[in-house]
Amino acid sequence: MLYYYANTGHQLGLERLRRGVSLLNVLSSQGEDIQFLVNDFRAGLVARELGVSEYVTVEGVQDIDAIASYGDSIIIDSIEDDHGRLVKYCEDFKEVYRFGHSVEDKQIHSEKVLDFDTVLIDDRYFEVSEKEERVLFFLGDADYNKTILNNEAFFSALDMELLLGNYFFVKYEDALAKLFTTLHEPEEYNELIKSSTTVVTASGQIALEAKVSGAKVIYLALEGRELYAQEMLASYGIVVIDGFDIEKVQEALKTPLCTTAKEIEKIDIKKILL
Repeated sequence: MLYYYANTGHQLGLERLRRGVSLLNVLSSQGEDIQFLVNDFRAGLVARELGVSEYVTVEGVQDIDAIASYGDSIIIDSIEDDHGRLVKYCEDFKEVYRFGHSVEDKQIHSEKVLDFDTVLIDDRYFEVSEKEERVLFFLGDADYNKTILNNEAFFSALDMELLLGNYFFVKYEDALAKLFTTLHEPEEYNELIKSSTTVVTASGQIALEAKVSGAKVIYLALEGRELYAQEMLASYGIVVIDGFDIEKVQEALKTPLCTTAKEIEKIDIKKILL
């Protein structure tokens, strides 16, 4: 059995879940025996919407062995402190993989470190879809610190539609309605990412998914939200802008879609899980 643990939650959002689902869907199609581990019930529901039929909720990275058994294999996608638990995991489990926290992150014990810039995109986003003219903004699934409202001038200056996050609160949505032409529910995520001509986001995973779908993508680099290196995102033709810079975003919106950048490839299991 292979267990995949993705750290999720009201402050973290679901970037790691979306990355994990893309890999698990490929493994499942190949007949692999897999189990997804997430932090909360809401994350599990989203995983199901994205194609993962079974999931188990656990408290955190230190609780993986409460579910996984001796001789199983695990993949860890988390920035949590494991408090030395990784040593035990390497002793008890057949294979232990973890995502690197930075470009410089190296092996600590006997685990295998997945490169910080490992790109995992679900096959559904590679399918050709009909586009609708819209500028879609998606901060991420969570906005615990009310980042959007705290940058009211930025959003008031731009004509964008908002894709709500799965962890947004109802009263918060009411306030956001004043800053955007349209509010879209989280359940519309897949359709909107695939059909929008332009996507502005602070999520590296969503930036890559939208790029694969053929959109012009503008990535806002915000502190504490980095899942991928900015240089890597830019290499795929994604416009990277530091923070909420109105003038640079307006300029990027007028710039034609980049069609000469490096192409994002589909998942190759043999290259990832060596």
